[in-house]
Amino acid sequence: MKESRFVNKNKSKWAEMENVSRQNTDTLASNYVILSDDLSYAKTFFPGSEVEKYLNQLISVYQINIYGKGQVSERKGVLAFWGHEFPLLLYRERRTLLFALLFFVFSALIGVFSAAHDETFVRSILGDAYVERTIRNIEDGTPMGIYASGDELDMFVMITTNNIRVSFIAFVFGILFSAGTLWMLFTNGLMIGAFQYFFFQHGLLLHSVLSVWAHGTFEITSIIIAGGAGLVMGNSFLFPGTYRRMYSFKEGALRGIKIVTGLIPFFVIAGWIESFITRYADAYPFVGAVAILLSLGGVVGYFIVYPYYLHKSELYGKD
Repeated sequence: MKESRFVNKNKSKWAEMENVSRQNTDTLASNYVILSDDLSYAKTFFPGSEVEKYLNQLISVYQINIYGKGQVSERKGVLAFWGHEFPLLLYRERRTLLFALLFFVFSALIGVFSAAHDETFVRSILGDAYVERTIRNIEDGTPMGIYASGDELDMFVMITTNNIRVSFIAFVFGILFSAGTLWMLFTNGLMIGAFQYFFFQHGLLLHSVLSVWAHGTFEITSIIIAGGAGLVMGNSFLFPGTYRRMYSFKEGALRGIKIVTGLIPFFVIAGWIESFITRYADAYPFVGAVAILLSLGGVVGYFIVYPYYLHKSELYGKD
């Protein structure tokens, strides 16, 4: 890479990093690692250049602020992770997460289209046993009866454990050059599309939406974000940019692990709703509607609005 290209690729990032006084300790440490790698690259390929001198000066300011002042991080502990680090990580990877969402929605539409044009598709995706049982429940007037078929606590443990397992699989499959994660998002999207069309065929689309998305709002959102975490890891290897490939992969894997770990509380919430609330969807549809509104508010507020607000606060030094 030519020096001019290296500078043009990174100058906006460096300009943002110059405002050291308004950064907290966590941000200082993260930027220091990035600058160290950039400086190492400049020393290797552009020794004695202006960009090397500039990075040397900038990183010296970071060294003074990190080591000279002996600052102690103000945000430590578990609560700080979900209150600060995790939301900022979501904002940083927002483009990858948006791609995961769009890919999932596209896959769901394929599921709808396939179910509409192939009578056997729903059974091939959801399984004959599930379809037959649900048809019997519909005939009995309890289309969502499958959610009331077991003990609440047993269901909660089983569902939550399974959702966490699926999310980690979606993430780990990102190691297959992101293709594995895309496959997980694709198959889950197909399943959602086929599932919703199945109830549409039986005139129960609204009923199914009010029932399933009571817990599905948090559950599906978390699965999509877990898929995004897998793409973060896979893409860091495929597209290392100016960094060494293995260094980029390690950093991407670490960010991905943090993202998928941060989703655990939301899988717990989704599992609790599915086990203790969704079972009453047939008798009290309005309960599902309320749960959806509250869940949607939580998703938009915590996964979208709050990360944006936190980023702006960090950028302009507002508390």
